[in-house]
Amino acid sequence: MSTRRLLTAAIALLPLAAASGIAHAQTKWDMPTAYPATNFHTENIMQFASDVDKASGGKLKIQVHANASLFKAPEIKRAVQGGQAQAGEILLANYQNEWQIFGTDSIPFLADSYPKAYKLYQAQKPALQKRFNDQNMVLLYSVVWPTQGLYVKNKINSLADLKGAKWRAYSPATGRIAELLQAQPVTIQAAELSAAMATGVIDSFMTSGATGYDTKTYEHIKNYYNFQAWLPKNAVFVNKKAFDALDKPTQDAVMKAAADAETRGWKISEQKDGEYLALLQKNGMEIIQPQDSLKADMRKVVGDPMLKEWLEKAGPEGAAIVDAYRKSMP
Repeated sequence: MSTRRLLTAAIALLPLAAASGIAHAQTKWDMPTAYPATNFHTENIMQFASDVDKASGGKLKIQVHANASLFKAPEIKRAVQGGQAQAGEILLANYQNEWQIFGTDSIPFLADSYPKAYKLYQAQKPALQKRFNDQNMVLLYSVVWPTQGLYVKNKINSLADLKGAKWRAYSPATGRIAELLQAQPVTIQAAELSAAMATGVIDSFMTSGATGYDTKTYEHIKNYYNFQAWLPKNAVFVNKKAFDALDKPTQDAVMKAAADAETRGWKISEQKDGEYLALLQKNGMEIIQPQDSLKADMRKVVGDPMLKEWLEKAGPEGAAIVDAYRKSMP
């Protein structure tokens, strides 16, 4: 081949070489979550992904897969741990049976306000970070759900009225609540909740105003008792191998965006707490403030026994977290 032809061929290949270089420079992560695209957690994740894209100069693209479209809720942690997805979001309390510390924030009435929930998170956080690291993952950030109340088809005067109720359980803690109330626990994940209500599989459950609104609970259940019993958290995390494969500036961009997402998410959650209840009310839900006697009974029948049981199962590690939390309280 002549020199001229070699030069022409080399020039023709330049665009392909450039495209190949761009492909190698850009990293793509899949990130499954179990919640709808319109949920504030998912919207916060989308903002996080956008912030990472901008801060990394387009070197890291995060594709968010909402509403359990890539993996169902119980599958997400294992998928990220095994590298089937690079990042993900879970409700920590769903994994309490694996490790009791995951369920710290779902002990009813231990931390029943946003300031208390944040202090509990700070006490729990070092253990969470170590656990994720030991499982070859990196905890990026965690955001709290709005306060948890009771959705029930028929009005109640006492806890005895919940005996035999078909109770949605989505975590070990909510399943245990059903047992203590002598209700019938039925395991239903968020993506399946609307169908379960429509078909009469469940008629009562405890969750936030956010989930109640997302699933249009008001179309099936008309009573919400605002117990403000606990504030569970979602965690966003990444496969450690995928994170370590990033260059240092991109890693820094991810951690900075994660810190911003955590701060933003907690603020949005607190703001949304009242907004969701107002939206439920607007759509026909009756928002009921439980009588002091009913709340005291719920604490006695559910909260106190569950804290005792949790401390027994969690051992010294759990006791240290609760002690640190209590010492942080004014």
